[in-house]
Amino acid sequence: MKDTLRYRLCQTNPALGALHANLEDHLERAQAAARDGVDLLVLPELSLTGYFLKDQVPEVALDLDAPELERLAGTTRDGLALVAGFVERAPDGRCYNAVGWFEGGRLAHVHRKVQLVHYGMFDEGRDFAAGDRYETVRSRGAACGLLVCEDAWHTDGALLYMLDGAEVLVVPSASPARGVLESDEGGLASVAAWDRLLATHAMTTTSFVLYANRVGWEDGIGFSGNTAAYGPDGERLARIDGVEPGCLDGELRARDLRTQRTMTPLLRDAKPWLLRRELDRRIRAGLDDDAVTARDEEE
Repeated sequence: MKDTLRYRLCQTNPALGALHANLEDHLERAQAAARDGVDLLVLPELSLTGYFLKDQVPEVALDLDAPELERLAGTTRDGLALVAGFVERAPDGRCYNAVGWFEGGRLAHVHRKVQLVHYGMFDEGRDFAAGDRYETVRSRGAACGLLVCEDAWHTDGALLYMLDGAEVLVVPSASPARGVLESDEGGLASVAAWDRLLATHAMTTTSFVLYANRVGWEDGIGFSGNTAAYGPDGERLARIDGVEPGCLDGELRARDLRTQRTMTPLLRDAKPWLLRRELDRRIRAGLDDDAVTARDEEE
């Protein structure tokens, strides 16, 4: 990780289905970030399209060589890294809820959301195929892992990134506002839950966490904002309190990461071989029929 990584997290309200209007907004934000010396600019999940797309998904889906993505990549030629959400159309026709990492004038990496949501108000599997891997981005600024919203609610992604040497977990999100806390502080229960979750990921992986959540309304659902950054000790570094559009600027320092990982050497003491052994044992015992079938098909 470079000595100091300057980040900007954008809490935006993308117009639903308005790909080109949202693209112009992205281009302006990227150009401003580059002028301001920002190293990493992060926008929310599906920031180019809006979230509740439903039947609009095929209309706004982009091939990875689409001119819209090339224009975004062009804003990163002079040192900026940009994270933005879009609908990817794969060569086989499937569509993915994707996040692109743009750096060095190109689309350097694509993460396809692994954990699609199928509960409550969500039915993402209706429109999207699921991703199947977590690959660390080796950026010029830091080694980073991408977790798209629901990905962060499952421990496997953060753990895999930790084991692969990630220093920063980047979490673009489109999380709705839900519930009210029954306490003196009040506030949204969903915001409090995200705060606990992200702080836990930061502390247990001894990594920085950058969370960019959207705001606005779609289909009668409001999004909860409260974009935030966390240090590798689990402490919240900064947050946009509220549900208005805005930007959160800050710096991540490599010495803080080194200090925390020296004081709490969780990566040093991790035992991934034990996890693999226990998973293999359960598969062999026939406790997971789906896993057995998948293994047999591979063999």
